[in-house]
Amino acid sequence: MKLPFSILFIICSFVVKAQHLYSRAYGNPKNTPVIFIHGGPSGNATLFEGTTAQKLADKGFYVIVYDRRGEGRSKDENATMTFNESFDDLKGIYKTYKIKKANILAHSFGGIIGTLFTDKFPEKVSSLTLAGALFSQQETYDHILKQAKEHFRNDPAQLKEVAEIESLNKNSAAYRKRCYGIAGKMDFFDMPDPTPESKALRTEYESGEFYKANFRNPNSPLIFYQNEPLNNLDNKAVLKDIMKKKIPVFAIYGKNDGIFSEKQLNDLESIVGKKNFRLIDNCSHYLFVDQQDEFLKFMKLTLK
Repeated sequence: MKLPFSILFIICSFVVKAQHLYSRAYGNPKNTPVIFIHGGPSGNATLFEGTTAQKLADKGFYVIVYDRRGEGRSKDENATMTFNESFDDLKGIYKTYKIKKANILAHSFGGIIGTLFTDKFPEKVSSLTLAGALFSQQETYDHILKQAKEHFRNDPAQLKEVAEIESLNKNSAAYRKRCYGIAGKMDFFDMPDPTPESKALRTEYESGEFYKANFRNPNSPLIFYQNEPLNNLDNKAVLKDIMKKKIPVFAIYGKNDGIFSEKQLNDLESIVGKKNFRLIDNCSHYLFVDQQDEFLKFMKLTLK
């Protein structure tokens, strides 16, 4: 993807505890800083970076993306994948880019990390935006399996699969993987009616440099569940605590993101407030691609 010469483009590889983290910053360092936290475990920031980071910077923000230690382009065989390690990585971003406070933009599993980081280090966070982000994990898994029973009610093989998933340890990598696997079979991560704009974004991404760098570490979830005891969280109380600390929390979700129940989204809206909450039509999990214009409008409106 070509970037305008008028936009400052910084590429940075830095060291945290002798380990290299991949990061890039887009925009003018004098602008409002936004740090994007990608999903996972085993995710990376390539889709957001390749489609949206520069465009968000063009709205007047200093946008920083990075891949967590041991994930994506931040390869590290010694990574533990724990939350504390993720916090160290994020604090390293602040140090490297000489930022005292930033707006956290967290997607999917990144929402868990962003929420916990904001609660633990409120002095470092100007605002938290949950974008299709997890916040009550077991409710999500329960919703997926409930929907699967209905969706596959006439398919004995798939109903057997659901029963097998329900018999697994709910605090295991296998349980998480298979829940999301069956969600994928129901197209829960896909927008219902792809628009010409979303198709073009996907095509541009898949033909560009960032897609080629879409490295995923399949061992990340296994390592995370092995090392992190807090692996199936309900952060609604944590979000309420953040609000009490006078840190704004915003939430933007796709109305067609199948991994969240109506109850979950209603609960979240009641926590962050109606003015800070947005549901986008014809939009699923990757809302910054599905409905990029609406996503950018929300970010500019809330963070300005």
